[in-house]
Formats: sequence, structure tokens, C-alpha cells
Amino acid sequence: MKIKILIPIYNDWRSVFELLKNIDQQINDLNDEVSVLIVNDGSNEEKEEENFEFKNIKSIKIINMKENKGHARCNAVGLKYIFEKEDFDYVIPMDGDGEDRPEEIKLLIEKSKDYPDHVITANRIKRSEGLLFKLCYEVHKLLILIFTGQNIKFGNFTLLPKSIVEKMIIEKATWNSFSGSLCKVSKDRKSTPSIRGARYFGPSKMSFSNLIQHSLSIISVFKFIWLARSMIFLLVYCYFILNFISIITLIPVVVIVVLNAVIFTLSARENLDEYKNSLSNISNIDTIKGRKI
Repeated sequence: MKIKILIPIYNDWRSVFELLKNIDQQINDLNDEVSVLIVNDGSNEEKEEENFEFKNIKSIKIINMKENKGHARCNAVGLKYIFEKEDFDYVIPMDGDGEDRPEEIKLLIEKSKDYPDHVITANRIKRSEGLLFKLCYEVHKLLILIFTGQNIKFGNFTLLPKSIVEKMIIEKATWNSFSGSLCKVSKDRKSTPSIRGARYFGPSKMSFSNLIQHSLSIISVFKFIWLARSMIFLLVYCYFILNFISIITLIPVVVIVVLNAVIFTLSARENLDEYKNSLSNISNIDTIKGRKI
């Protein structure tokens, strides 16, 4: 099989080179052909010159973007580039900082051999963040399940067959939310357990504000389901507080109204025309390494 590993990055070169070394070690006993595509999201820090010798990775390309577009859109651009320019069977998107553990790549690949036409997701069974963040993340998953019906236990770290990549690059939601788009185009997914790793260098970039935006971006893909369920919630809630109206009891009403406004605003990011033209944002492409087979 020909497998492309897709890694978005912004100013984290030290981590991504550490990740590449670890990937090279972990795929040592694979018979599959593994290549890496890094999408550089307009980094303003120069990458250090690295002289690593990669023995198992076939090739490493860096797509340098002219403008910073954000993590989700880097994944979207990478999927489009791979589908249109590369020969492949599967794509594995993963973070470039070590939080997606390279030793789990083989788990995804092995699972795909039992389910060759299915998406394989790395479902988190253990996370490395603090207790408060873990609690907020569980609330994030619960809200998505209640208000959209989507049980999302995975992030970008997945294995995508070519047929799913083809669907994702014509789905406008991909330009807004990777997880949301994947749930929309692929209903029958298989999974493998995954442990969230620790960053190689520096603190995690998933702040509370980023988590909120990530959660609302997923919900925005299913905005009409959210709207219907949130309206049902408001009707039931207002019925019960009818005789107890106060500033305090009206807080949930205000929160739901504000969330609807934010979610529908975020959904406007689903711009298919912009996605179709996204490869024009590529400045140049560097090749770090090509192994002779």
C-alpha cells in the first residue's frame, strides 16, 4: 500500500523533525510505502537545517503556504494536493508535535487490512492534559452528541482510504472542520484505541479558547440539527421556568441564542469555491528527502 502521512505545522519545526525521526523508526518493519507531506501554514520562524538520514520514509515534501489559514484548512489543502498530485491508497493526517503518537501508525494500518474500505479513527482512551482540561473535553464531546447526534471520540489522527479523501475534497465542510466533515461523509467508521501523547517541545497549543472554537466548528457542520434540538430545549426549558422568570433563569436562553449566532457565523467558513482554489495559496514545495527504493 502507498500511504501518505499529512502533517500541518506552524512554527514548530523542532517538534516535526523529532516526529519524522520517530515515524522513520516505527515503520521499520512495514512492507508498505510511506511518504510524508508537511503543510507549512505560513510559518514566520525559519526551520533549522537538519541532516537526518531517514531509512524507511520514501519521501518528505514541505508545501509552503503564502498565507496562514489555520490547522483545519491546512489539512484540507493537504488532502486536496495529495488527491490531485500524488499516487496513494491511504492518507493519515496527524499533528506534528508528538501528541499523535507515531507508534500508533501501525495500529491504524493493521486495522485497515481487516477493513480496507473503511475510515479507521484513533479514539482517545487516555489524554495527557490536566484534570480541568480533560473535564472540559468530556463536556465538549457530550454537547456534540446531545445537540448533533455525532459521537466524536477522535481528532485528526485517522486513516482515510482514497474513496473517502475524494468525498472530503468536494465537501465544503472540510474547509471548516476536519472531524465534522469526516462524520458527514463517512458514517461507517472503525476505530483503534489511542493514547494522547505529550508534546515533544513546549506547551500544548490546544487552549480552552481553541477547544471552544474546535467544538463549535464541528457543531456548525450540523447546524440545522443543532438549531432544531436547541429550539426544542428552549421550548421545554421556558415551559418549566414560566413562573420563575428572572435574570438568572434567563441565562441559559441567552447562552443558546448567542451560541446559535456563533455557530451559524462559523458555518460561513464552509466556502467550497475558496477550497477549490486553495492550491493557489501554495508558494513553493521543498523536498527534504527521497529514498531510493
